[in-house]
Amino acid sequence: MMNVIWSTMILIGLITAAFTGNLESVSAGIPDSAKDAVELLVVMLGVISMWSGFLSIAEESGLTGQLAAKMQPFIRFLFPNLPKDHPAVSHICANFTANLLGLGWACMPTGIAAMKDLRSLEESRGNVSSVASDEMCTFLLLNISSLQLIPMNMIAYRSQYGSPNPLAVVGPSLFATLITTLTAIILCKWFTRKSRPNIS
Repeated sequence: MMNVIWSTMILIGLITAAFTGNLESVSAGIPDSAKDAVELLVVMLGVISMWSGFLSIAEESGLTGQLAAKMQPFIRFLFPNLPKDHPAVSHICANFTANLLGLGWACMPTGIAAMKDLRSLEESRGNVSSVASDEMCTFLLLNISSLQLIPMNMIAYRSQYGSPNPLAVVGPSLFATLITTLTAIILCKWFTRKSRPNIS
């Protein structure tokens, strides 16, 4: 589906450029865009590699487990039906930590692992339906809303494109993501208010 969307957008752009006499500008811009994309990829590769390494070290050293223990009240509030010592808890905590640091790409592995754990939990409960559970929906919404204390990805983008003050985005980003996260929490609690009682 995404291939169709992107192909359609490119085709519309080329047709518009041809009719407006800007086809030459488009042709000249393609190599420049490709160069910018490769340079940005190198910058982001360094940032994501560094923080992915930090997250791996944190998991191996037991720091993730300690963080999960500290975040337990918050996790219990968001996921009341999630067993306390379930493997999904540590992955959810690691994912939330990466999101707090604004590392959307780096949090993907822990996010996928958490979803797999939550799916396994549903199967252990005898639920083989393809419908997402309350826990899975809650985790997805919170992951998308993504409260960010330090938007590292955005800072890296702004640095790459020559912003005189890459950190200027921190305040607005914190405010915006705080609103989206609070909204996500309210929606999750509203739609799951009649969910199953605690099983742990």
